[in-house]
Amino acid sequence: MQQNKPLHNQIPKRNQLYRKVLIKLTLETSKMYHIEEMRTRLTLNEQGLSNVHTTDFPGSYSGYNDAWDSRKFISNFRVKIISIDDKEMQFDMIGIDASIANAFRRILIAEVPTMAIEKVFLYNNTSVIQDEVLAHRLGLIPLDVDARLFEFRQTDDLEGTAEDTLDLELNIKCTKNPSAPKDATDPNVMYKHHKVFSGDIVWIPKGNQSDVSCVKPVHDDILIAKLRPGHEIDVKMQAVKGLGRDHAKFSPVATASYRLLPEIKLLSKITGDDVKELQSCFSPGVIGIKQNDQCEEEAYVVSARMDTCSREVFRHPNLKDKVKLSKVKDHFIYSVESAVGLAPNVLVSESIKILMTKCRSFLRELDNAQDKEMDTQ
Repeated sequence: MQQNKPLHNQIPKRNQLYRKVLIKLTLETSKMYHIEEMRTRLTLNEQGLSNVHTTDFPGSYSGYNDAWDSRKFISNFRVKIISIDDKEMQFDMIGIDASIANAFRRILIAEVPTMAIEKVFLYNNTSVIQDEVLAHRLGLIPLDVDARLFEFRQTDDLEGTAEDTLDLELNIKCTKNPSAPKDATDPNVMYKHHKVFSGDIVWIPKGNQSDVSCVKPVHDDILIAKLRPGHEIDVKMQAVKGLGRDHAKFSPVATASYRLLPEIKLLSKITGDDVKELQSCFSPGVIGIKQNDQCEEEAYVVSARMDTCSREVFRHPNLKDKVKLSKVKDHFIYSVESAVGLAPNVLVSESIKILMTKCRSFLRELDNAQDKEMDTQ
């Protein structure tokens, strides 16, 4: 049986022009596909990574227009919320550069303001915990309060006002339980208030604060100290508004991270014994098994999103040439976990507002610099 020949070989040799045009178009198509692959995909190889650099700027490739276009950006950019609740949120941000994606992450961690305990006044501490350690532990307790209702406290203000300071106190003393059995050995039975939790902190409203907010720790079960009869802790605290870049206690998130969307391509059919072996190389839920037209088990990609990109498949000689692993450069999967009283979607919105403010300030400074340059000419 005669095998099918390539299309350009079936063209009569006398028509050499058509043959050259077809070859040229094939090469151009292959070249454009290779350029598009370099621009949009980060490739995971057996021994490393390729296409890790950013090429999204004019003049990177001959014949390819990569200039900034606002209409193109608007048509490509989108945000898709995957899951959300009061504390955690996962969403996709598609169509942006890595520098912008990382800017949102850094702002979430370091520049969204929150309220945290800044001053600790110790009146009595007879526990085994040193004063400075106790003050540090109290400062790291997250508070359930909306920082947008308060102002930043001035550095030279020692007292604070109702607009910029929260007053709290912790006054607890451990005593013996008079009703405990004589043979009791459990501290929970023998003593009263032998464990100091964050729920023991009491808010003292100042001014009209009780009309606009309600302040308490986010979690009531954070262990602060353990006491024994005769031990006492009597402290007063002041919480102020601050930024995570100044101290980690002001950071509003427990985690704020992103990763690129994984992409898995099967370059050829994988059937038989290789199916189970391929499935074991990836996280659960990534590779599925189906019956093909020949009633054989065949592997297919169910959800590349769930892959951890371990590259385990490259350790199997019979599989490594049948699979291509990559990541989409402009598709970011965000995970945000709130550590304060604000929901994660509110924190993300605040980070976007902060970035917009920074951009406006930068543009204003550019305009001022141009005006000064024109005045000097």
